[in-house]
Amino acid sequence: MATKLHPAHHSEPILESAMDYVEHEKTYTGFITGVKWSIYGLAATLVILYFVVNP
Repeated sequence: MATKLHPAHHSEPILESAMDYVEHEKTYTGFITGVKWSIYGLAATLVILYFVVNP
């Protein structure tokens, strides 16, 4: 049988920099705003296409 390698265990987790919540909130707000306007644009396109295609 092949020998199995075991992962090296760390005594404590490796911590990276603290999360920047202000930047996170700005990014999330921008994403939600983009999704909202995309839905508005798609709805308007569907209404316009309904009247153009359906005589």
